[in-house]
Amino acid sequence: MPTKEIDCPIWGNEHKATLHQEQERHEFPVTRDDLIESPRTGGMYRMETEAFIWIYPSRLNSKRQMMLTKWIYNQRKQGEGSPLVTREIVHSIVYSTNTSTPSTSKRAEMLLRYLKDRTKTISDKLPLEKFGARILIVSESLEWSEVSSLLKYLDRKGFVEHRTIKNPPKCAPVITAEGHMHVEESAVDPNSDQAFVAMWFNQEMDSTYDNGIAPAIEAAGFKPYRADREHYLGKIDNQVIAEIRQSRFLIADMTHGDDGARGSVYFEAGFALGLNIPVIYTCRKDMFKKLHFDTRQYPHIDWTNEELEMFRQNLENKIRATVV
Repeated sequence: MPTKEIDCPIWGNEHKATLHQEQERHEFPVTRDDLIESPRTGGMYRMETEAFIWIYPSRLNSKRQMMLTKWIYNQRKQGEGSPLVTREIVHSIVYSTNTSTPSTSKRAEMLLRYLKDRTKTISDKLPLEKFGARILIVSESLEWSEVSSLLKYLDRKGFVEHRTIKNPPKCAPVITAEGHMHVEESAVDPNSDQAFVAMWFNQEMDSTYDNGIAPAIEAAGFKPYRADREHYLGKIDNQVIAEIRQSRFLIADMTHGDDGARGSVYFEAGFALGLNIPVIYTCRKDMFKKLHFDTRQYPHIDWTNEELEMFRQNLENKIRATVV
């Protein structure tokens, strides 16, 4: 397979990538059949020619570079070895209105959890160099100096032991017992790839979930969790609360039948909001007039059974704009 060095299409000429082509071409550098091996994105990805044109040569700004890289990273966590970046994905990120960077404490928490997941014993040293750019991705850092600052913050909190050196990628922090306990006792996991779905569990809603909600969540790089499709040994209420705590965001569909609003959906959405977990609201179009005043203030993505593909795309774009 022919290979050549190119600029990473996402991160530009400061970060090189290796292009693996099915057959050598000279007229255009990237097609969807090529593999792009970019250390800055943490591994392989593919890109449609139209997507490449959208972001080249003007490039994305740094926040949107990170958003697209996080999307690729989340796709890999879903088991996709070389995610395909399409024109639609680039479009949703370019026009996303949510480009805010997580708080320093949240970024430090994401870094701490990532490192803890890779320890075998409490005293393990964790050489950052072996994780490469994945450390930058999970902590949403543009430079290694930011990672160093986050480690210093965690050191002051007593969660890691970190010796400052001139080359941050080559340092090897150790998570303290307090750091391990903090992660184990924390209410919310900011690295979670789970999306909790709160909705009316009725047969007439199955198509909406199977053809709209679930594929939108999966296309955005997350795993849908629907309580009625799981099996519990304990009390379901306790399990639902535990699963919401372990979710990155929550989809609340406010559709209901003739017997009235689903109190559990309102409760689950409110519980997630109380934990600062993003909530995305959806509702069948003919139900909008029946929404309660306490959620009517939030934007809802509407849907009909006849337009589930449009709903899926709108929801996927909203997830990317809100969460990724």
